[in-house]
Amino acid sequence: KNTKRVPSFRKLLRTSKIKLDNKLKNKQYKQQSAAKKYRKEQKKLREAVRDAISRKPFPLEESKKKYVAEKREEEEEVALPLDMMDEDDLKLMEDLAQKASFLTRDLSSNEPVHVKKRKHESVIDKYEKVPRRMQTEPEKELIHLLPIKDKGGIIPQTVEKPVLNGAQDEEDDAEEMEEAEEFSEEPLPVLSPEEMAAQRRQKLQERKMHIAALASAILSEPDNNIKKLKELRAMLMEQDPNVAVIVRKLVMVSLMEIFKDIVPSYKIRPLTEAEKATKVKKETQKLREFEEGLVSQYKFYLENLEQTVKDWKQRKLKKSNVISLKAYKGLAEIAVKCLCELLVALPHFNFHNNIIVLIVPLMNDASKMISELCVEAVKKLFKQDKLGYASLGVVKVISGLVRGRNYDVRPEVLKVFLHLRIKEVELQKDSEDIAPKKKFMTYKEKRKNLSRMQRKWKKAEEKLERELLEAEASESKEKKLKLHTETLNIVFVTYFRILKKAQKSPLLPAVLEGLAKFAHLINVEFFDDLLIVLHSLIASGGLSYRESLHCILSAFHILSGQGDVLNIDPMKFYTHLYKTLFSLHAGRTNDDIGIVLQCLDVMFAKRRKQVSQQRALAFLKRLSTLALHVLPNSSVGILATNRVLMQTFPKMDLLLDNESQGSGVYLPELDEPEHCNAQNTALWELHLLQRHYHPTVQIFAAHLIAGAPTEGSAALTLELSQRPATELFEAYSMRGMTFNPPVASVTPRRKDTFSQMDSFIDEELNKQLQQHIGGTVVHKPLDFAKHLKESSLS
Repeated sequence: KNTKRVPSFRKLLRTSKIKLDNKLKNKQYKQQSAAKKYRKEQKKLREAVRDAISRKPFPLEESKKKYVAEKREEEEEVALPLDMMDEDDLKLMEDLAQKASFLTRDLSSNEPVHVKKRKHESVIDKYEKVPRRMQTEPEKELIHLLPIKDKGGIIPQTVEKPVLNGAQDEEDDAEEMEEAEEFSEEPLPVLSPEEMAAQRRQKLQERKMHIAALASAILSEPDNNIKKLKELRAMLMEQDPNVAVIVRKLVMVSLMEIFKDIVPSYKIRPLTEAEKATKVKKETQKLREFEEGLVSQYKFYLENLEQTVKDWKQRKLKKSNVISLKAYKGLAEIAVKCLCELLVALPHFNFHNNIIVLIVPLMNDASKMISELCVEAVKKLFKQDKLGYASLGVVKVISGLVRGRNYDVRPEVLKVFLHLRIKEVELQKDSEDIAPKKKFMTYKEKRKNLSRMQRKWKKAEEKLERELLEAEASESKEKKLKLHTETLNIVFVTYFRILKKAQKSPLLPAVLEGLAKFAHLINVEFFDDLLIVLHSLIASGGLSYRESLHCILSAFHILSGQGDVLNIDPMKFYTHLYKTLFSLHAGRTNDDIGIVLQCLDVMFAKRRKQVSQQRALAFLKRLSTLALHVLPNSSVGILATNRVLMQTFPKMDLLLDNESQGSGVYLPELDEPEHCNAQNTALWELHLLQRHYHPTVQIFAAHLIAGAPTEGSAALTLELSQRPATELFEAYSMRGMTFNPPVASVTPRRKDTFSQMDSFIDEELNKQLQQHIGGTVVHKPLDFAKHLKESSLS
């Protein structure tokens, strides 16, 4: 008797949902395993039948004949001694042999052992009994779907998996191959040049539309269409020789603009294993996938640009390339332009250091265009880099390049150091440093002045304000100074190496110019040694005039900064400048006057307490003489410097008096400014400059003759008085081969008209003229040897 009872409804209610789900799963698993077992058995059975059918059957008659022939051969070979047997025994053996069917039966037959031989059985019937080989259909594989549950129970759902017809596919492939062979056998149509040009324009227009469609799709939804970047980047491998060059250039520029737009304002770092294992929201996962795809595509794009530049540098073309070597140069130039744009536009993003390593060596490239592109990009990067990270990376690579090439690089490579923002950041504080910091209340002040609820609100408010200040705050001043110090150390190490090891290098002017700019930031410990090196360079005589001016400017920048504490008299630098002033003229050296004006500003205006009156008078006289034979902009700058000298140093008006002061005679040819007796001369050059053709020079000359007053009718206007000499020199430059300011045009006087006859007063001359005009002209051949013939006859 079955004691198992059907569970009551209340018991079913108490049964947990998990238990019911487990029961359902077990039941479904058993059904699936039973169906699987059944399918395996059916499969084995079909395989057995297929093997039995594939075996080749043998006809029974032939097998018997074969058996009898083999038996006779064995009897002949063995030759049993039957002669020794009696006839009765032999007959008995034959009867037994006929009954022993297992000895005479053909083992290859499928008949049972004790089957009686049917009468009139023919060979055809035996063949009919053999099972025929049927064309079996391939086994259909089933796909199990989710089951359906109804009142009767669970109904399993299955669908047959579609089977591809292999034979049909092979026939289709064969047909395609035949069509392709027929198509290849047909000759290509010969196009005229106009048709080829039209076909090329059509292809190019199609590629442009495709590039525009992909780019607009990416820019509209970067998160969803990041995979289209790969499709657009694949067009960099365009293989159509007619449009390959233009398409690759367009794709390079398009990708560069896309990356500039969609790249975030932060650096993307790779995820750790723990971060990958944690579950995140859909939005976060989507953002991660976008960032990962963006970084990978950006990396592949940079690798393509790098490979393009390298192939062009090595003059190497791939076998599968469809672009000529001449066209490859234009492709490489576009690649360099894209790299330069990314260097300037994305200094915060990934792989920026890799771009720096690519761009810096190209600054020293043999191609002038590529070199200028890279130099300008680095200058822009230096000017816009406020923090200093990118500048430090570039300076490190440039220093390594100069050292690795054994100082054999272009001067422009070192001149980019002049555009570093270190001086501006050091001198000009940022707005967040100047602004007063937010002061929060202490705990005692809160306890004294606020209630409990007010203290609670105040605490939450101050916490929010601190978070806002942290979010808005930029890099701290200490961090900036640390980066700038490290950058300057590398710059000065590069400069000092060149001063020590490569004094005859073409890099020396750039080094001296850089020292003049950053000399006030050099450590005091190096001042003595550096001044000795600079003076030895000047005394050697191997420098050009411009290089010697940079040496002087560097020395006085050193002494005007931290060098004030040093007890050093730079008299030798004053003497050198005074001696070489007359090397300047209105020709090629006119541009060097800008550096001279900078030197004079540092030597006199910023060191007024260390300069004697005799030295100032000597320079004032020589500068006035120099103003006579230079271009107008140089004359304006020199006269502006003379004005500063007359207002800075007392008793400069001695040179405006004809009477000599003290003993001695002025010696203009003497090279020592302290001993040339400049107080015994006068500034007679100002009277000549008053009649100068340039109006601004006239104004300055008249102003100095009046004693450079700050008020009155002879005083200068604010536009001229408040501008420094170097700025006036640039403002009135004549580089465009035009007068600055332009000279007013003069209307030409009307010439008096007179008749032709009235011009000749002599009557005889008029008569001869009338005869000549009225007579007919007869052209005769000229005989140039007539006088020789006459002299020989006489």
